[in-house]
Amino acid sequence: MPASPISSPDSAAAGRYQASIAAAAAVAIALHVTVRGWGGGEAANAPLWLVLATGGGALILGLLRKLVRGEFGADLLAGIAIATAAALGEYLAGTIVVLMLAGGTTLEAYAVRRASSALDALVRRMPAAAHRSRDGTLTDVPLADVAVGDLVVVFPHETCPVDGVVVDGHGTMDESYLTGEPHRLAKAPGAEVLSGAVNGDAALTVRAERPAVDSRYAKIVRVMRETELRRPRLRRLGDRLGALYTPFAVAVALLAWAASGDPARFLSVLVIATPCPLLIAIPVAVIGAVSVAARRGIVIKDPAVLEALDTCRTAVFDKTGTLTYGRPALVELTASEGFRPAEVLGLTAGLERYSRHPLAAAVLDAARAANVSVWTAAAVSERPGEGLTGRIDGKHVRVTGRKQLAAEGKALPPSATAGLECVVLVDGRLAGVLHFRDRPRDDSSRFIDHLGRRHGFRRVLLVSGDRESEVRYLAEAVGITEVYAGQSPEQKVAVVRAENEVGRTLFVGDGVNDAPALAAATVGLAFGRNSDVTAEAAAAVILDASLRSVDELFHICRRARRLALQSAVGGIALSVAGMALAAGGWVTPVAGAVLQEVIDVLVVLNALRASFPPRTLTDY
Repeated sequence: MPASPISSPDSAAAGRYQASIAAAAAVAIALHVTVRGWGGGEAANAPLWLVLATGGGALILGLLRKLVRGEFGADLLAGIAIATAAALGEYLAGTIVVLMLAGGTTLEAYAVRRASSALDALVRRMPAAAHRSRDGTLTDVPLADVAVGDLVVVFPHETCPVDGVVVDGHGTMDESYLTGEPHRLAKAPGAEVLSGAVNGDAALTVRAERPAVDSRYAKIVRVMRETELRRPRLRRLGDRLGALYTPFAVAVALLAWAASGDPARFLSVLVIATPCPLLIAIPVAVIGAVSVAARRGIVIKDPAVLEALDTCRTAVFDKTGTLTYGRPALVELTASEGFRPAEVLGLTAGLERYSRHPLAAAVLDAARAANVSVWTAAAVSERPGEGLTGRIDGKHVRVTGRKQLAAEGKALPPSATAGLECVVLVDGRLAGVLHFRDRPRDDSSRFIDHLGRRHGFRRVLLVSGDRESEVRYLAEAVGITEVYAGQSPEQKVAVVRAENEVGRTLFVGDGVNDAPALAAATVGLAFGRNSDVTAEAAAAVILDASLRSVDELFHICRRARRLALQSAVGGIALSVAGMALAAGGWVTPVAGAVLQEVIDVLVVLNALRASFPPRTLTDY
């Protein structure tokens, strides 16, 4: 898949420019044929001169820049053919080559376009101003003006602009974008908050502990910027084949010229040797594969994924939301003496049905699964940070946390199970303790085993910002032995870069904290629709958060790579046969261009098979 020879910071604009050159070449050829048919003589060449001087000249300048950088791709041969055709007066042949070269790069640009960069998405997500409170007056000020010690009010559902400590208000914040933890965390006076966290339903007053430039979110942006600069550069299939094919074709053309003394032989060989299977057939296979993936809820943002994914040998997974469902589930209920587990679960569910706490859904799901009757509660109260209370069947029921009870001086038996928990009291007596974990996906274990058996992965790593006990629990459940817990975004990037030194890597993640690692990996795969930042940083996005879709992407990429290689190598073989005819003088430059078009049709038809996949694309 050759990259466009036009260097531009705006890839969409570059694609449109290539399309305009291709359209101008097509119109010029049509005008030439029409005017020549009317007996226009030399006037018929005027449109061809114009295209060769403008579009052809621009393409050649771009190719010369690549040549200076030492890049000898497939499109360089087309540039030599354009220049030679113009010098020898074979304007029609030269214009046909311009059409093929610009048309191929236009097809690739069309295959997929990135709307914006991951850095832009990161910056857009962070507020540009903060609500600073001084002497009872609230003023919106630029984020850079917030100093350490300033009081900042974070309104409901806003993104927290600073790292700090809550000084007033009770509520919750979603820090999963930054920490990987799948739960909302209670916030009360004295609790720490992170910039980039999303506030819940209550306004909080926060004292800034760090300048905005040193905040947690700012560090992620800096790591992302550095990672973008150091993103692995993949040499594409068309360029790799072109680096071998181009000098061979030029050598054959020079020998034909030297042996015959006719420079037209040189041009004839070059025209028929123009690597259209590389310039057109491969982008056609790309478009087909991108289309097939899109129909299955997979957005391929970088066509290089189609070549690179099947060559990755190390897979790195974030924990939350990828190999797990990203939501807690009840895994154990310990009832105290005098209480039955079903009774404790029913009473707890009777309160939790009125709560929006993330653990409430897990309790209700467990009650339904166990076919336990859910009691009806009265006088329900839920104060942030203090738990849930109410009256059920004349009993006073309270659901709270271990820390809250410890602060009240109440002793509890030590927790024997890692993970989240809630404590249930009935009329002031300990009734039971409920333990929760983020449950592994039903097919996570089979999928991890499948990666090695069917897709050639030699190592699978689990890298998470979550606690050691939680990460180890998941790793054992799904069959992963290499674990990195408590990892910050910077540390995740360091792990990926270390693996890149050994071989090509795949990183799968779903949160903002994964964005730098997604960009640093050979292939970054965003899982689900949790974050536009993650989607921008990744090379491909799995929209429906399904491991089955990940496996489908593997098969789509493998099939597209195989068909692209067939088209490229098969087309080059036919071109080499045509080169032999041109070197012998049996093919003129224009006839060579026509013959090359016949070859193009054959290889494009083969490449189009990528648009028609088999009925099933998964095998686990």
